[in-house]
Amino acid sequence: MPRLPARTARLIPRVLMLAGACLAVTAAFEVSRRTVRAALLNEAQIIAQSRVQTLESILAVQRAVAGTLADDGLARAALVSGDSGLAEEVSRKLAYLRAETGSTIIYLVDTKGLTISASNWQEPDSFVGGNYAFREYFRKALTEGVALEYALGRNSGRPGLYLSHDIREGGRLLGVIVVKMEFEAMETGWARSLAPSHVTDPTGQVVLASDPSLRFRRPPAAAGRLQVQEPVSGAAGWQLTLYTSAAASWRAGVAGGLVMAAILAMVFALGRRRRRIFEARRAVKEATLQYQRDLEQAVEDRTRLLKAEVEERHHAEERLAHMQGELVQANKLATLGQVTAGLAHEVNQPLATIRLLADNGMALLDDDPEETRTNLRQIAGMTERIDRITTQLRGFARKATGELKAVPVPEVIEASVLLTASRRRVRGATLVIRGDDPDLKVRAEAVRLEQVLVNLIQNAQEALHDTRDPVITLEVTADETTVTFDLRDNGPGIEPWMVPQLFMPFATSKSEGLGLGLVIARDIARDLGGELSLAPPIPGEGAHFILRLQRA
Repeated sequence: MPRLPARTARLIPRVLMLAGACLAVTAAFEVSRRTVRAALLNEAQIIAQSRVQTLESILAVQRAVAGTLADDGLARAALVSGDSGLAEEVSRKLAYLRAETGSTIIYLVDTKGLTISASNWQEPDSFVGGNYAFREYFRKALTEGVALEYALGRNSGRPGLYLSHDIREGGRLLGVIVVKMEFEAMETGWARSLAPSHVTDPTGQVVLASDPSLRFRRPPAAAGRLQVQEPVSGAAGWQLTLYTSAAASWRAGVAGGLVMAAILAMVFALGRRRRRIFEARRAVKEATLQYQRDLEQAVEDRTRLLKAEVEERHHAEERLAHMQGELVQANKLATLGQVTAGLAHEVNQPLATIRLLADNGMALLDDDPEETRTNLRQIAGMTERIDRITTQLRGFARKATGELKAVPVPEVIEASVLLTASRRRVRGATLVIRGDDPDLKVRAEAVRLEQVLVNLIQNAQEALHDTRDPVITLEVTADETTVTFDLRDNGPGIEPWMVPQLFMPFATSKSEGLGLGLVIARDIARDLGGELSLAPPIPGEGAHFILRLQRA
């Protein structure tokens, strides 16, 4: 085998060393770039999932509003009868629901596309009277039952998501309920973040975006940015895309390559002067520190963004809990308003008696002192009666503290009976109390337990409106651990179609009600560690509710 020339033999090791050095630098660059890129994509995935969850929760709430209203008896009655008075009542209800749920607008449309009720019925741009038969969400709801469409508003010109649900009765199509939701606040929050994002529909067009100019257009190319995508459940074909800068991964790759190059330079320069070795080591140290700073800064930026998303969700949960507490207090004050008129009569009657006795006492002051003393004793008794009434009324209006303690059952029943007495007398109903343990106590909060009992008694009194010889029975029994309140009436009972949805929000058979009383009463019972339920209906008998609480 012929020998290689000496010059060629000397060049081969150098070429191999140079090739190895290039390969090592390239490998270090790629490993560093991919490591940071994976970290960036993972953080972007977490942020995208958080935004999708927020969007899905909003869609779930608004879909629940549409589904609940699709079963609303008042809305069906308005569509069937064509009565303008009923339509106006539905508009008031829709306005209330819009304010409570954060919807932009809610409106009721008949089968011809004509709007008969809307939450903005009293505003200049009211939807009432408008025809939306041309809308895709209306046509699809008629044929498929539910529909979803993102479009510009005809009146406002503002984009929003339209959720529609058909309304049927016995298989007959009556109309469509539509809920519109705008996402301006959410998009503004996206725009302030370091990670822009957008949501596309099944056609690939942008419907939501941190940059409003992208709406109703095809999304632009990634242009060197990293992107992650998450599907939006509850909105078929919707997909959220989130972008994050790829610059940090390239900087990390460059830094890794420089580190490897510096290390190789050190190895190659071992035979050179000390100064060059020292300068090479210093360059490696500076490059390493810069790499660490860049990496730490990238992680810190993404951590800050994730923390802001978590805080935003926490604040939303706090607002929801506050709204639920306010709803309970509002229901109690509404009940208080119903009993106040009757209690005014309860107070006026003893006041009139006091006035009469005082006049008699003045006339008899000189002639019959003993009769005068009798009148004064009766006046004192009447004032004690007024004091009891006002004391119970103040206690009932007081806001709940949430503290559970031993509450005497006879006192709670006495307060509830007093607060409902006047309306019961007007309806000619008889309330029978059974249970003779004067020392029985229950673990509860007096104000909230009174609210539950007053709600149940008043519901029974209203159910007995057309009943001859109406009777309400409240029976209290107890064992070692549980106190049970059984409340029955001899009215018409609960309609079979109402039983499955009796404890659902907005389910009611009363035109003037919102269907929240029993829902709130059951929530209070559960907060007190107990349960409120409806006993299985028996044909020919009235309603029978059972409240179970822990014995104190």
